[in-house]
Amino acid sequence: MTAQDAPQGHRSHGPGVLFRLIGGHICLHASMAGLRMAAPLFALSLGYSALSVGLLLALFSLSQVFLAIPAGRFADRHGLRRPIALGVAVACSGAALSVLFPRFEVLCFSALCLGGATGASAIALQRHVGRAASSTLELKQVFGWLSIGPAVANFVGPVAAGLLIDHAGYRWAFLLSAVLPLCTWLFVRHTKELPSIPVPQAGATAQAWALLGEPRMRRLLLVNWLLSSCWDVHTFVVPLLGHERGFSASVIGTILGSFAVAAACVRVLMPVVAAHLREWVVVSGAMVATALLFGIYPLMVSPWTMGLCSVLLGLALGMVQPMIMSTLHQITPHHLHGQAIALRLMSINLSSVLMPVLFGTAGAVVGVSVVFWTVGAIVGLGARAAWHLRP
Repeated sequence: MTAQDAPQGHRSHGPGVLFRLIGGHICLHASMAGLRMAAPLFALSLGYSALSVGLLLALFSLSQVFLAIPAGRFADRHGLRRPIALGVAVACSGAALSVLFPRFEVLCFSALCLGGATGASAIALQRHVGRAASSTLELKQVFGWLSIGPAVANFVGPVAAGLLIDHAGYRWAFLLSAVLPLCTWLFVRHTKELPSIPVPQAGATAQAWALLGEPRMRRLLLVNWLLSSCWDVHTFVVPLLGHERGFSASVIGTILGSFAVAAACVRVLMPVVAAHLREWVVVSGAMVATALLFGIYPLMVSPWTMGLCSVLLGLALGMVQPMIMSTLHQITPHHLHGQAIALRLMSINLSSVLMPVLFGTAGAVVGVSVVFWTVGAIVGLGARAAWHLRP
């Protein structure tokens, strides 16, 4: 497979279009993020167990595992607006059902709808932005800007939903998740479609999986999976460490929040960093830094030192996604960009479904500190695979 610096035959979008796409990305992702916080709280208020809540949360990622490849193929064939319109319709309908019928079974269905719609729409957005870039440098820059969207949404969605729950009730929080996707369509609907690329009709599924036959694609997915697991480890283990040390819920939340803020801040700087560093240098450096931070994190006993580790970890992991996406677009044919993004999304969400169960089992047997150290060591060794992503 031949690496290509950028799509040919069309010009990139201006900053106004890019910011509208970022706005649409924020609205749809905030819809899911808000429901991911509101739905478990509502289930707990109804008396459901922690296991039931865990299964409910897994549904947000589970639907994306199975829909990723078909959604990528659909985006390759139909571009941006049609996949977004379908995703918005599914997201609005799924969340609206929870407004009308606030029951646990309906929340499970809503989780499947919001998760699948958000994942499918993200594939179409990322594919469109990548194709619109006119150079390798612009690829890194636009993905740096686009990656700010989920970081902002992960703050806006839960905060807005929490305020509505406290002051108006759960149905209003569910209504917010039903309305936000409509804002996504308002942002995206006037975006000009890029010139279509002929997609072979025969063997489309085989072509998608054939991407795994390329060594650089396999390395990229391995590196992406390792780094995604680090996000899951941090989210899962920090509350346990904080509980062991007697920290309050607000302190634990602040430690986790500092990670998200740091990740968002570094992504704002990524368009500048992209002009000076190559993708494999940033990714391999981030993996080494993550391994070192995972090594010392369990040794930190105060909220301040754990918060500092959280910030540094957010800076390291926050800079990775734009570089991963830039590399992915360079090493795949244009007519398979959507399906390549889908493979990446599928691996991330499979990790989000399985890893909490694995971490919980391992933590109960050997302790949560050992989980941190083990994952850190694996990520450190994986930095070699990241370095070999260079052309």
